[in-house]
Amino acid sequence: MGWLIALGVVTVLALLPLGVRASYGADGPLVRILLGPVRYTVFPRPKKEKKEKKQDAPAEKAEAQKAESSLPQLPQPPKEEAPKPEQKGGSVTDFFPLVKVALDFLGDFRRKLRLNNLELKLILAGGDPCDLAVNYGRAWAALGNLIPQLERLFIIKKRDMEVECDFASSETRVFARVDMTITLGRLLVLAIRHGFRAGKEFLTIQKKRKGGAAK
Repeated sequence: MGWLIALGVVTVLALLPLGVRASYGADGPLVRILLGPVRYTVFPRPKKEKKEKKQDAPAEKAEAQKAESSLPQLPQPPKEEAPKPEQKGGSVTDFFPLVKVALDFLGDFRRKLRLNNLELKLILAGGDPCDLAVNYGRAWAALGNLIPQLERLFIIKKRDMEVECDFASSETRVFARVDMTITLGRLLVLAIRHGFRAGKEFLTIQKKRKGGAAK
């Protein structure tokens, strides 16, 4: 019975969605971390409550500080900054395999990401109907080129793209929102697979530096 419970817990954790919700609107940018049903705001950070001011120091301490401040202050010699060590760099032939591992990881990671919700609302401003009509057509043409590229990169579950015109407004406005998630199970599989490859490359570099492999 215990192993069934453990299997159920592991299955639930593997299917737990992790992600980011980013939006931009009238209140500025908003970024939240998604952990299943939990939402945690990363930006903007909530304002901390101001702490109460500490009580004034005793009279003796205040007098001592006043007497100390009345003494002439000797000029302090400028502190010399320690020179930064020169970065000599490493072998290019050792660096390229690591880059390939990183690019493969990013490629697999991108394909495993899911855009649960993609919203974009562009509100064009202007008093000239002719200019607005031209800009309206250009905006939809740009969206028409953007959507196929996004669909090649990501799995988009739901999208909502709109372009509107506002003759009374003097400023073009935009509202954007994207919810990106990936399950914990997929993330662990990617981390294990590419982490193993990266570990092999690190060991190879270490052996070369110790002279244990032919360069």
